[in-house]
Amino acid sequence: MRPEGLLHHCRCCLAGTLLTGLCTVAGAQSSDAAPPAADASEASKSYVIPALEIVGFDLLLSNFNRQFSGSSDYDVSLKSIRNNLRGPWVTDNDPFKVNQFAHPYQGSLYHGAARSAGLGYWTAAAYTFAGSLWWEITGEKTPPAKNDQIASGIAGSFFGEPLFRMAHLVLSSKGDMPKFWREVSAAVISPSLGFNRYAFGERFSNSFDSHDPEYYSHLSLGAARATEDRPGTSSDLKRDQVQIDFAIDYGLPGKPGYSYDRPFDYFNFQVVASTPHGVESLSTRGLLIGTDYAIGANYRGIWGLYGHYDYLAPQIFNLSTTALSLGSTAQWWLSQDLALQGTGLVGVGYSAASTARGVANDRDYHYGMAPRLGLDLRFVAGSRAALDLSAAKYFVGTIANRNAGRDDITHASAAFTWRLGGPHAIGVKYDWSQRNATYPVIGDRSQSRGTVGVYYSFLGLDRFGTVDWREAPKE
Repeated sequence: MRPEGLLHHCRCCLAGTLLTGLCTVAGAQSSDAAPPAADASEASKSYVIPALEIVGFDLLLSNFNRQFSGSSDYDVSLKSIRNNLRGPWVTDNDPFKVNQFAHPYQGSLYHGAARSAGLGYWTAAAYTFAGSLWWEITGEKTPPAKNDQIASGIAGSFFGEPLFRMAHLVLSSKGDMPKFWREVSAAVISPSLGFNRYAFGERFSNSFDSHDPEYYSHLSLGAARATEDRPGTSSDLKRDQVQIDFAIDYGLPGKPGYSYDRPFDYFNFQVVASTPHGVESLSTRGLLIGTDYAIGANYRGIWGLYGHYDYLAPQIFNLSTTALSLGSTAQWWLSQDLALQGTGLVGVGYSAASTARGVANDRDYHYGMAPRLGLDLRFVAGSRAALDLSAAKYFVGTIANRNAGRDDITHASAAFTWRLGGPHAIGVKYDWSQRNATYPVIGDRSQSRGTVGVYYSFLGLDRFGTVDWREAPKE
């Protein structure tokens, strides 16, 4: 899709409305959940409705762009469709936010259309892949792009499933929010679900049973200042910024009776938006295939194959990856009131990296298969305080497409949160990003940026998401 396209123009609006809806998820955490829905196998479902919606959406989007984008890329004809069917498939270099944020979001709409019509995860993932393929062939006259197919067709599914499930959390909450506003908030989070609920009422309302997961969310608002700035060829950087941060852990291990039979019965979702850059980071990871386990009386966890989509844009560079990883998520009670939660992942994905806000003719934007390492830890002291540590490492271009260049990228953060009372907390966070790149034509470069911020947080659970499966001590 060209930068003049609808999704390019609306990406900031998409991020804003998404964060607005996610605020409702944070507020709904303390509410009582509604009774579980009927078993999904007994609910109505439709294979035709999401197919028509995806084709119709692509047709409307292509024609909208044809009328208003000012580009001839959307002058689709039978000839262009035949040419795209013959190939070849290429790698395009449209602006990073279009390829790596707008395309996954477009894919999430396909996924949400299928899920909200009663279809299961894997069927919805197939619809997402097919919807992206349909767009590449019929939505534009330019040659189909394999990087767009991965971003929309695969990352879109990893993005869309958390949105679908978070929208259901809002719908099932029984707090003080009127039903009308719960419907609106759910539609903001997952527009496809909102459209189908508006169009078909309660027809698919019992198609999804959450199985009542244990989950923890927080919503933070704060200000940050750069303490380290090595921009390389980047320019026009802002030292001070305001940030809003939303995160949720869904399906935390250890809850008695909760199982991991379906993809994304456990997932983590986080999005950070900042004043100078819009969406600064967005990540989702979910357990695709796996199971739970226990070690002794104080350790519970899950392990298996995870699917994840990462988008990172800390002003100086851009990174995105769609990956599969093997790993585990677990909780360990170290003492009566001290717990350690964590996730460790090792995997590989199709990634993209580039300089952000670079000088003219700075074309170090490339793709490649990238090993990915990730570790997240949270130390929780009762209901009073938590220390979060996170680190991820990406090696872009080390497996394939090595002639285009290589990137060694690290992102790490440390945050300390202190509960003031109830859901209210304050905290401090240090965030650090580094990129070392090697290119055969334009040479080597090194970029890094570190920020320190203070923030206010609205928390969900009283114990920062710890799950207590232990028996109460005897008198």
